[in-house]
Amino acid sequence: MKATLTSKGQITIPVKIRERLHLEPGDVLEFDEEAPFLKATKAIAPEAWEEFGRGWKDPWPGRDLGEVLEELRGPVELPPGKEKQ
Repeated sequence: MKATLTSKGQITIPVKIRERLHLEPGDVLEFDEEAPFLKATKAIAPEAWEEFGRGWKDPWPGRDLGEVLEELRGPVELPPGKEKQ
């Protein structure tokens, strides 16, 4: 897909890309000045981040990381001679 840069520095993002990335009129994009290519990401409003974590509860209260991993991936078989640490 291609887009043409106007004399005012504007481009139109093709419809397929806007739909795939759920971009809507009024969305703000952030550009990465350090990237070796044109890179833009949709900016997320600070209030959206606050809402994101609201009501979060630990699904494994009181368990350590090893126990959680064991539950998620199942038992791990180690090669002979290797001990679980």
